[in-house]
Amino acid sequence: MYALDVIQKELKEDIERFGRVTHFKKGETLMRPEETLSHFFVILEGRVKVSQVNFETGKEQILYLLSKGDMYDVVTLLDAKEHENIVLALDDVKLLVFPIELFREWIETKPSFNKLFLPYVAKQLRDVETLATDLSLYDVTTRLIKLISRNIEKKGAKQTLKLINNLSHEEIASLVGTVRKVLNRNLQKLKEDGLIDVKRKEICLKDFQNILEHLPDA
Repeated sequence: MYALDVIQKELKEDIERFGRVTHFKKGETLMRPEETLSHFFVILEGRVKVSQVNFETGKEQILYLLSKGDMYDVVTLLDAKEHENIVLALDDVKLLVFPIELFREWIETKPSFNKLFLPYVAKQLRDVETLATDLSLYDVTTRLIKLISRNIEKKGAKQTLKLINNLSHEEIASLVGTVRKVLNRNLQKLKEDGLIDVKRKEICLKDFQNILEHLPDA
């Protein structure tokens, strides 16, 4: 959100000259890899998943989810090479699209943008590092609990889930590096333990504190 605020407030003139708003329907591919060589986008509305797929097996690994204020594709922005990710709209999505060279110019000449951009890159690196660590060191149950805990959002006295709310079980499975059958067993176990309730695509939190106590020591 902070990135979006800075872009809108301090780079207003460039936005009006070079930016264009684009809409995608749920399920549509946002940009093909070759398109990210020339364009860079900021999400205004909706959720986007970035994933890799083994087309021989059909298995998908979701690398991260993007939402309002997030930017893509940072890797191509920095190394100017095609990045073979699949970028798909999870909701109806609204994007602010720019020529990628404009973003490179901002990095070089706009201190206000650069101050937010480097921490943003660091966060994405940490997120991918966390994913690699989770897949290597923890079982599916722990990975699922960690995913839930990272997405807990407080709304008054109530705890809900952000980003992963309403995702299909296939997509949740792809986030934690497993398949739907194994995920369903783990969801059922958490339900039996009284930590969550599951209603279709909804994961409802029942015992917030106990979920946190199930996290591995840092």
